[in-house]
Amino acid sequence: MRYTNDLQGALRLYAVTDRRYGSGTLGARVEQALQGGVTLLQLREKELPQEDFIRETREIGRLTAAYGVPLIVNDCLAAALCPEAAGLHIGQKDMEAAAARKALGPEKILGVSAASIEEALAAETAGADYLGVGAIFPTATKKDARAVSPEELAAICRAVKIPVVAIGGLNAENLPRLRGTGIAGAAVVSALFAAPDIKEAAALLRRQIDEIIGGIA
Repeated sequence: MRYTNDLQGALRLYAVTDRRYGSGTLGARVEQALQGGVTLLQLREKELPQEDFIRETREIGRLTAAYGVPLIVNDCLAAALCPEAAGLHIGQKDMEAAAARKALGPEKILGVSAASIEEALAAETAGADYLGVGAIFPTATKKDARAVSPEELAAICRAVKIPVVAIGGLNAENLPRLRGTGIAGAAVVSALFAAPDIKEAAALLRRQIDEIIGGIA
């Protein structure tokens, strides 16, 4: 099932998993995030063997489906092709966006990371459904990420027709600085999964992003 009919709304509070944070099973942590108001989940597993990644995609995908939330897989085409996954997200150093679009077919969502107007326009032309732009603020999740200022973020949003999600060091304190940039949503990692109460953190972030973007998704 493709969620592009309401992709703009689905991107509002975009959670990216990182099993280095928190305790308990990943499924339990994901469910807390879903209960708090996450609107899309990206499963990111850079160290997991492909077979295990596929198995986990199916398990987490059944959970997100119960909440009506799409599951995007990070940089693993085989897992993204599982029926439980809504699509794939790739970075600039992963597979080419045009090749990913062809492999996924027209029904799956394709997200592409971008840190400049040139990268954003190229991804849009190649068939991306949305962009992940950052790092907006310093982040321990991806230490080699290129810095993108809020002003550059706004310029990218103006340059493309597809929705843009801000990512990189976002938390409850700095989210308000993205007001007026034109983003469709915010992607969070540690601000959510490293929180003492994941559900409560998700609820707070969701209230903030709803207020910043306007309206309720």
